[in-house]
Amino acid sequence: MSDPVLLTAGAIATIALQKFLESGAGKLGEKYTMEAIAKMESLLKRIWTKLRGKPRIEEVKASVEKTQTITPEQINQIAAYLQVAMDDDPQFADEIRLMAQEINAGKLQDNSNMVQNVTGDNNMNVQAKAEQGGKQWIAEKQYFGTSESD
Repeated sequence: MSDPVLLTAGAIATIALQKFLESGAGKLGEKYTMEAIAKMESLLKRIWTKLRGKPRIEEVKASVEKTQTITPEQINQIAAYLQVAMDDDPQFADEIRLMAQEINAGKLQDNSNMVQNVTGDNNMNVQAKAEQGGKQWIAEKQYFGTSESD
């Protein structure tokens, strides 16, 4: 595969099972294009087909289909089996990585504005924005007196 970004089995499983992580289909539609959502279905079907017959996977699949939700522990279990399948079948690994990358390409970008307020005696500035599950980095520096030398 020519793309240097190789998604892990855990990342691929999370992408494929995204609709079961969201609180509803509407939330998924806010984050992904309709084409990407359709590709999630194809990716998930491909994964279920490859892992068919594994008792633990069948158990997780039945639970997901019944409850329409999935836990992080269940994703980890799927990812473990998926990693073995990817190691055993490099062509399958390339295929599902490509599918997952195409889904990520269909992720809608949040171009909303951010507002920064400066308040208080220390004039601390905080401006942060992260997607759900993402990290926020907040830096602060306080100045005392009239000199900025540290």
